[in-house]
Amino acid sequence: MDQNSLIYFDYAATTPVRREAAAALLDALAHFGNPSSRYGFGREAARRVKEDREAVATAFGCSPDELFFTSCGTEGDNWAIRRGAELNRRRGKHIVTTAIEHAAVLETCRDLERQGYEVTCLKPGRSGRVTAEQLAAALRPDTALVSMMLVNNETGAVLPVADCVRAVKAFDPAILFHCDAVQGFLKTPEPLARLGADLVAVSGHKIGAPKGVGALYIKKGVRLPPLLTGGGQEEGLRSGTEATAQIAAFAAAVRAVAADETRLERTASIKDYTLSRLKQALPRLEVISQGDAPHICAVTLPGYKSEVVVRVLGDRGVCVSSGSACHKGRPSHVFAAMNLPKSWLDGALRLSFSPDSTKEEADVLVSALRDAAGSLFTTLS
Repeated sequence: MDQNSLIYFDYAATTPVRREAAAALLDALAHFGNPSSRYGFGREAARRVKEDREAVATAFGCSPDELFFTSCGTEGDNWAIRRGAELNRRRGKHIVTTAIEHAAVLETCRDLERQGYEVTCLKPGRSGRVTAEQLAAALRPDTALVSMMLVNNETGAVLPVADCVRAVKAFDPAILFHCDAVQGFLKTPEPLARLGADLVAVSGHKIGAPKGVGALYIKKGVRLPPLLTGGGQEEGLRSGTEATAQIAAFAAAVRAVAADETRLERTASIKDYTLSRLKQALPRLEVISQGDAPHICAVTLPGYKSEVVVRVLGDRGVCVSSGSACHKGRPSHVFAAMNLPKSWLDGALRLSFSPDSTKEEADVLVSALRDAAGSLFTTLS
């Protein structure tokens, strides 16, 4: 199917590469010097990486020397959690996270459990959120690290990260706080450095950069051990020749998105329009989460199987998901943690939007979903 004919409402999974990012990528490929080389061509590559780091750091609200390029959000999460736990190992082996984190966090914590760490997973309320009070009650003298996402990738719920950081630091400033902000970078109003977290991971392909690039913010003063040792790139914390083309594309996407001052309002508006139309057209549809973030919401058609609905819509060129793309068809642990009825879990759908999503596209989605619901037999769940 021609991708130009797709009706795409799965921007939380990935986004199209922006033309600015593609142009920067091609230009960087032509300037192929190694930034570590000492001759002019290499120094030019190093200058470009420096400027790109400054652009991404500006969007973060941090200093360029606090920003380190990675290959993806999963790498950033792993680096922060594994090395953060290592850095604070003398404090203890207790980690606090939430039951609604991305697999990059939860699977890393499970791996650390197998190595002798104890992990406390905070359960969300029906809203899909946890509270600072919950977190404060879970802290212990041996707590080494807290990991909490900013925006949930399946419900759009915004977690109170800044409040939670304050609660943790009031308990003990030495506890490290990591935030997975992959769905929050340039999708929430405040720069991420203002959260107060020690470590913040993001990914480029969620904002129009190609896959294969991301960043980890390491707050000044946090002496996080290296992820990779070798030639000393990224201040010795992530050795390996810099991915200059991906970094250039990431920075170009950041500049373009940050310059669009009405992006959040436009995204929220089309999400609200879509939800309103869906509720009118499908009386059986229930809203799981309206989504605090402007670009994600979750709905359900109780009695239907979401994987079947997703496939039927896909055959009509309409792209939605039944949860995180990383689930690969498995039931959503996020929706399960919210204690939804089984019929709601079975029929859950995630819709995610961009500032360029249109009402016409939303109307096609509504029509396709209404037709799918009319043609499919419901289950007995």
